[in-house]
Amino acid sequence: MMKSLTSAVKLAPSILAGDHGNLASEARRVEEWGADWIHIDIMDGLFAPNLTFGPRAVKAIRKVVEIPLDCHLMISDPETFLEKFLDAGGDYITVHAETLNEEKLGILSDTVRKFGRRLGVAFKPSTPLSVVDLLHSSVSLVTIMTVNPGFSGQKFMPEVVPKIKEASSLFKNSRVEIEVDGGVDSGNAKLLEENGATVLVAGNSVFGQKDPKIALEELKRIVDNGARN
Repeated sequence: MMKSLTSAVKLAPSILAGDHGNLASEARRVEEWGADWIHIDIMDGLFAPNLTFGPRAVKAIRKVVEIPLDCHLMISDPETFLEKFLDAGGDYITVHAETLNEEKLGILSDTVRKFGRRLGVAFKPSTPLSVVDLLHSSVSLVTIMTVNPGFSGQKFMPEVVPKIKEASSLFKNSRVEIEVDGGVDSGNAKLLEENGATVLVAGNSVFGQKDPKIALEELKRIVDNGARN
């Protein structure tokens, strides 16, 4: 199995845009093509207007790949399902800022840490970073959504770019990853990198293309070149 070639910016293909009847095969092939992570969108039909994957899907993917699984919990009560996704093999478990208060964030953080995994916090396009005290939390990943939660293939919202830069500045002296999720493609990848993104979630711009391997390689070339410039 080919290992991913780690660049300054990690690429995390979103399996939501792949073939749901062949999740394991989709995950395996993007790993072979050089993906750094695999992004798994978990939606409950309440927080986000769609139903997607559960712990069994995460477990099936975990069995066939070695790269990190980035589980994005777009659900109303993440504390109810957190341990199920940790047991299934999620490496990064990301919950939404809109579902949190200080007490809940602390509880979730403690649980993830006990499993030896990493906690992320995601923000809808309209949600300011200030709704959560990130600097005094144990987060390892901040996900800035550049589309509204729900479906793959939505149009990128450029008005969210300043929030990416704000998050990058906030954590400039730390190892917290700044992830961008929504409408990422070869036309905006460099802009996102320049504004501080360290992880790019790519769904339709990989799986929705005629040749997904070439599409992923092109994204990788863009961010690799940016790292050298």
